[in-house]
Amino acid sequence: MKSVEQKKRILVTGGAGFLGSHLCERLLTDGHEVICLDNYFTGTKQNILGLLDNPYFELIRHDVTFPLYIEVDEIYNLACPASPIHYQFDPVQTTKTSVHGAINMLGLAKRVKAKIFQASTSEVYGDPQVHPQPESYWGHVNPNGIRSCYDEGKRCAETLFFDYHRQHKLRIKVARIFNTYGPRMHPNDGRVVSNFIVQALLGEPITIYGDGSQTRSFCYVDDLIEAFIRLMATEDDFTGPVNTGNPGEFTILQLAENVLELTGSKSELIFKPLPQDDPRQRRPDITLAKEKLGWEPKISLREGLLPTIAYFDDFLRTQK
Repeated sequence: MKSVEQKKRILVTGGAGFLGSHLCERLLTDGHEVICLDNYFTGTKQNILGLLDNPYFELIRHDVTFPLYIEVDEIYNLACPASPIHYQFDPVQTTKTSVHGAINMLGLAKRVKAKIFQASTSEVYGDPQVHPQPESYWGHVNPNGIRSCYDEGKRCAETLFFDYHRQHKLRIKVARIFNTYGPRMHPNDGRVVSNFIVQALLGEPITIYGDGSQTRSFCYVDDLIEAFIRLMATEDDFTGPVNTGNPGEFTILQLAENVLELTGSKSELIFKPLPQDDPRQRRPDITLAKEKLGWEPKISLREGLLPTIAYFDDFLRTQK
């Protein structure tokens, strides 16, 4: 059990979401007090039901685009819809969540002198012309396409974090998250892992956009949360940004084949046109994470797909 000095009061925005719920769980396991903040746009109370009885867990329904006045030691700013279906549903609100949300959380951190973590994204690299992508790469982003509300919102949030650091000496940590998967993903978020698994389990055709040769790197959620914890624990002079993702690279077709094999599904593959600005390649260079965090993913794609498939199988059974 942690001493009073070691136990921190930690705010997690977007705490009822996919990543946020796993982070809340880990922080409680590590002996901290956790304040989970969510407006339930994409997060769900179902994700945190198992935490509600914990006396060190507190839940606040709140939108980060409005200021928040509480006392905390650390902030993990994860609030923002992260899948194209959700962030394109209300693109103006998506940009506001990234930009106003960052301003409000940075303002809170400044007032209470808290250390603050920003969940940035590999989308800041856009459709990259450098492969794999190191943190030094400035990206190749369409500033006015259908994905721009998310990409540019996150880029602006990074700008705000580094300006608050330079101007106000705020203690910041910035992680650029690559494709992550695992239990508690939203079943209708349009992301490729959840799409393929749900379609396979229902026996529906598996939809591949493009010819399936585009690549992604898939990081299991437990590996990613470990990177978050390690980044937050680094010395104050290390701010990031740091890539957090699995450097193992798979074509979308290979992912579909893995899902078909592990589910035993007889679903057929169907091919549709590639959406606008969909990146052809995405793979993190995690040299910096290895050096500064002593971190690299441990869980292989097939290992991680098994509990993810089990989660969706259980979820779909309860919906019947």
